[in-house]
Amino acid sequence: MLVTREPGGSPGAEAVRHVLLSGAAEAFGTRMEAILFAAARNDHVEEVIRPALTSGKIVLCDRFMDSSRVYQGITGNLEPDFIEMLQRVAINGVMPDCTLILDIPAKVGLERAQKRSASEGPDRFEKERLETHEKRREAFLDIAAREPERCHVVDAMRTEEAIAAEILAIVKRLMSPADRARMPEAAHYE
Repeated sequence: MLVTREPGGSPGAEAVRHVLLSGAAEAFGTRMEAILFAAARNDHVEEVIRPALTSGKIVLCDRFMDSSRVYQGITGNLEPDFIEMLQRVAINGVMPDCTLILDIPAKVGLERAQKRSASEGPDRFEKERLETHEKRREAFLDIAAREPERCHVVDAMRTEEAIAAEILAIVKRLMSPADRARMPEAAHYE
C-alpha cells in the first residue's frame, strides 16, 4: 500500500505545495492557483500514483481531484468547464475507485486544524472565513450525492476508532479477497 497526499506527494508537487500553502500564489488569483494545483497533481500522478498502481499497490491519497473542484471551482468561482478540463489533464485517466469524504461541521474542523498546526500557524486556506469552509463542506457533500458509487460520506464527529472502523469496512468491500486478507482488522489514523 502507498500512502500519499496532495498537494504534494512527489518532489515536484512538494515544491508547488509550498508555494500554494504559503499563500505566495494567492496574489496571482484563483485561476493561477488552479493551474498550479493541476501541475502538482499531474506530477504526483505520473511520478508516484501511476507507477504504484501499475505495480499492483493500493494507493491511499489524502485529497485529490475533488478538492480542486471544491476549492478553486465552487468557492474560487472558476468555471466548471475550466476546472474539469484541468482535471482531465492533471489525472490523465487515473480516477479514484473510492473517495472518502470525512464530514464535519466547518467550525469543528477548523478547531481541529488549529490544534494540529499550532506551532506552524494556519495555512493559506485555513485562514479563510468560516462561511467559506461551510460552503466547501456542502460542495463535497453535493459531489458525494451526485457520485454515490465512488464517494462515501463518513461522519467525522465520532471517535477515531469508529471512523477508522467504518473506513476499513468501506474499503474492504472494494478490495479483492487476497488484498482483504492482508488488511489489518483495526487501524489507527492520526
